[in-house]
Amino acid sequence: MLLQIPEVFSKAEVKALRARLDAGPWADGNATSGHQSATAKKNLQLPEESDVAKEVSALVVQALNANPMFVAAALPHTIFPPLFNRYEGGDQFGMHVDNAIRQSRNGGAIRIRSDLSATLFLSEPEDYDGGELIIEEMYGSQAIKLPAGDLVLYPSKSLHRVTPVTRGARVSSFMWMQSLVRDDADRETLFRLDIATQRVASEKGPKDQSVIELTGVYHNLLRRWTEV
Repeated sequence: MLLQIPEVFSKAEVKALRARLDAGPWADGNATSGHQSATAKKNLQLPEESDVAKEVSALVVQALNANPMFVAAALPHTIFPPLFNRYEGGDQFGMHVDNAIRQSRNGGAIRIRSDLSATLFLSEPEDYDGGELIIEEMYGSQAIKLPAGDLVLYPSKSLHRVTPVTRGARVSSFMWMQSLVRDDADRETLFRLDIATQRVASEKGPKDQSVIELTGVYHNLLRRWTEV
């Protein structure tokens, strides 16, 4: 499932985040690349051990955990600390698939199976040319270029790329997460059931028998599919 999650951060919040990020120690983006990705990637990245990356990364995780749509869609078990990249002057990232296992550098304590990937856009679309995130879906390619503050969530198994940025700068946060529910189709079923249950509850009230039964089905499916 590919899902746009709007307004993870407000415009004012994005401006404040960008002020911190733009002053950071940007470096070669291949520091976190796998073998195949390193051959396709040309961009800048904030070193994950830098103070500004750690500070803003924590704010991103806090915002995601407080976002009902993100939590319902991702059912996150662990969010790998978000990273930050910058594309400008022709920078791009060729077609690749994200590594199945992500581990913090130097053998750190965080180690996850990457079920989901996400990009949080921190530049307005009109501020740069190119830079579309192209995600290969079963029904064709999807070109993603979202307003600053919006996030796109998609399965980590998807082939994807970032087209060359020919004007301006594309700044974003990117991240991976291990879900409580490994299978993408199962997560989508739960998400759609959750949304439908909320819709019925808004029409009939939370004590309606249909709402109670739908909620029970949701939790019984979640209980069956959850891995902890």
